[in-house]
Amino acid sequence: MWKRLKGLPPSSSKSQHDSPITLSPEKYTEAMTTSASHRKPTSDLPVIANFDSAHLTIGAGVAIFHIATARVVVCYHSVDGYWFLPKGRRDAGEDSVTGAEREGFEESGYRNRLLPIPLRHRQPQAHNPSIPYSPFVTEPIWTQLMPVSRAAQYVLFWYIAETFPPDLEDLVTGYSETEKGAYQIPTPFPRNMTLKERVSMEGEGYEPVRHKNTGVNEEEKLYESCLLPIEEAAGKLRGTVMADVVRRGWQGICERMEMEEEAGGLEEVL
Repeated sequence: MWKRLKGLPPSSSKSQHDSPITLSPEKYTEAMTTSASHRKPTSDLPVIANFDSAHLTIGAGVAIFHIATARVVVCYHSVDGYWFLPKGRRDAGEDSVTGAEREGFEESGYRNRLLPIPLRHRQPQAHNPSIPYSPFVTEPIWTQLMPVSRAAQYVLFWYIAETFPPDLEDLVTGYSETEKGAYQIPTPFPRNMTLKERVSMEGEGYEPVRHKNTGVNEEEKLYESCLLPIEEAAGKLRGTVMADVVRRGWQGICERMEMEEEAGGLEEVL
């Protein structure tokens, strides 16, 4: 089954220099667009920059995959007419991982949780022996830096996630009516579960639940969302880092599948 899946088409005080930069939809797209080939973005050269808390905004975005059908969630702005992956500012006191999952739910309506995948990164292994090694991580797959004013910086982390399995969706039915429409922090992806076992949790023809009216402001009420095949989604996002988030995310999922199959189980991989 995995071979078939892989073959399918990733402060209120302001200074005089802190006036907002007006970005039209075209300029916004340009800011999100990669240079050069428009198909395979490359990392920029390292930079030195310093921002205090009044001049820095931290956000997170997420590519949410339905593994069994090789599809990914994409959003569409019904007024301005562009496609995008769900993303936004993290709340005060919130970590970036939770912010990514929450924004994914609020902007798309799909409950999700981050998915550990094999990924080249520069973070050290924990020295605490109680934290076991795993080749699968939930580190950002891309990071973007964009100005939001003449003196304020936006840092955006992109993560990979999966749609909720049926048992987690069923838990939502036990919440009150108020809680049902709000973001709920999910249990993490089980460390001892293979992707094959994860897919087997869904019955044939299972369709991930898309919750309605999850947007938290008037702008987000204009967003539509759906699940699209990998290459179709990447095509909608063509010319942006988001297209590579989708492609690299799916590549990481396929690599994890192969590692688990070749090792004959998750125990041998870990």
